[in-house]
Amino acid sequence: MSEEMLVNVTPQETRVAVMHLGAVQELHIERASSRGLVGNIYLGRVVRVLPGMQSAFIDIGLERAAFLHVADIWQERRNGDDAERRIEQAVHEGQPLVVQVIKDSIGTKGARLSTQISFAGRYLVYLPQESHIGISQRIEGEEEREHLRQKFQAVLSTDIHGGFIMRTMAESADVEDLRADVAYLCKLWQNIQEKSVLSIAPTLLYQDLDLSLRVLRDFVNAETTRILVDSRETYQRMVEFAHNYTGGVTDKLQHYSADRPLFDLYAIEEEIEKALARRVDLKSGGYLILDQTEALTTIDVNTGGFVGARNFDDTIFKTNLEAAQTIARQLRLRNLGGIIIIDFIDMDNPEHRETVLGELKKSLTRDSTRVSVNGFSALGLVEMTRKRTRESLAHVLCEPCPTCQGRGEIKTARTVCYDALREILREDRQFEAREYRILASQSVVDLFLDEESQSLAQLSDFIGKPISLQVETSYTQEQYDIILL
Repeated sequence: MSEEMLVNVTPQETRVAVMHLGAVQELHIERASSRGLVGNIYLGRVVRVLPGMQSAFIDIGLERAAFLHVADIWQERRNGDDAERRIEQAVHEGQPLVVQVIKDSIGTKGARLSTQISFAGRYLVYLPQESHIGISQRIEGEEEREHLRQKFQAVLSTDIHGGFIMRTMAESADVEDLRADVAYLCKLWQNIQEKSVLSIAPTLLYQDLDLSLRVLRDFVNAETTRILVDSRETYQRMVEFAHNYTGGVTDKLQHYSADRPLFDLYAIEEEIEKALARRVDLKSGGYLILDQTEALTTIDVNTGGFVGARNFDDTIFKTNLEAAQTIARQLRLRNLGGIIIIDFIDMDNPEHRETVLGELKKSLTRDSTRVSVNGFSALGLVEMTRKRTRESLAHVLCEPCPTCQGRGEIKTARTVCYDALREILREDRQFEAREYRILASQSVVDLFLDEESQSLAQLSDFIGKPISLQVETSYTQEQYDIILL
C-alpha cells in the first residue's frame, strides 16, 4: 500500500501531510515562533558558581544565563558513592561545559540544564555517557520486553559505546532498523563531540531536528514511495541529511517546483478546514459529530439521510462500518489523544457489533501512535485510548472563541436585552443618574428598537428616567455596557 509525503515550507512554518491512497492521513505543523529549546545541546561557559544554592549560571548564548543545579551534573553521579556532591567541586567560573536544556526558560527564569546528554532516534534514545540498556515503561508485557532485549543484543557490538532506551516504536522494528538507528545516533554523537572540541563557548552544538528532517527520521517507512518538497533549500537539506543518515531514502525525495501550490494540488487546505469542523460527513449520507474536551473526546455516529440498504438494520450496520474507517483516519488527522468514547448507532445483532469493532481495530493498525480499544461497554459505547504525542491539530491552529469562551454557543440577543434591563434596574437603586445609555451590538439594539421597545419603555417609565441606545460595532452579541449620564 503506497504512501506519499508532502512537505510545504514557508519562513513561518513547515507543514507535512502524510497521504495514503490519495487521502490525507496525518498532518504535522511546526511554527518557527514556537520551537522550544528543550533537547538542545550547547557548549556553555560557567559564569557564576553559587555554593549557597548549590547551582551555577551557564552562558549558552541566550539573553539570560541558564541554570545548572548540582543534582543535574552527571559526572558527579557516576561514581555511585553517597558522598554529598558540592557544586564548587564540580565546576568553576570560566570553565567550558557541554550541557543540554531540560526545561525551557519561563518568565524571568532562565533555561534549566543538565550535563547528562540524551537524544532520540526513531526507535531508540541514546545516552552516550551511560552503559545500560533500558526499555520504555509503556511496553508492558514481559514477554515482549524480553523479545526486544534479545533482538537488540543482535545489534550491539564491541565498538558501540553508551546506553540505549528502546522507545515504543521499537516494537515494530526489525534488527536492521535498530542497527541503522544505532549507527545514526553514534554518528550524531561523534559529530557533537568533534564540534565541541573545535568551538568556542557559547555555541549551539545540536538542535533536535526540525519537522522537515524528522520526516526522514520518524515518518518514512517501507511503504513510502515519494516525498515531495516545495522548497529547494529544504529539499537540498533533506537530501544531505538522507545521504548522511538514512541512505535508502534519498531516491524517494523530489523537489516540487510547479506554480500551483503543493497543498492546493492535493486539496490539503480543504482537508485542514474539514479537520477543524465538528461534523464529518460520510459518503453514505451518515455523519460523525466530534467533541474534544479537556477530559476526553466523544464521537457520535448518526445515520443522517442514508436509506440505501434494504432494511433499517442494514442501514445502521453499513453506516457504522463506514464510520469505523473514518474515525480511525480522523484520529490520526486531528491527532486526538487520551480517552476516546465512540457512540456507534445501536446494533441489535451481536455479529454486526463484532464486525464493526473488528473494522475499527483493523483501520487503526495503520496508526503509528499507540492505541488500545476496550470494546463495547455495558452502555453500548466503545471505549479506547490513543497516546498523546503532541498537541491536537485544533490546539495548534485554533484558540477559544473570544465571544463564547469555548462554550460553542452565545446568548441570544433577547437574553442580552433582558440582562441589560436588569442591570439598569440594579444601577438605579444604587446611584443617582439623570438618564441611562445602553451600548450594545447592532443585533441587540435592533431588538430594543423593534420587538423589545415596549420593555424598554416600561422600564424607563418605572424608574422615571430616559434610556437611550448606542450601537458599538466592535461589541460581540454578548457584550454591553450601561452608561450613567
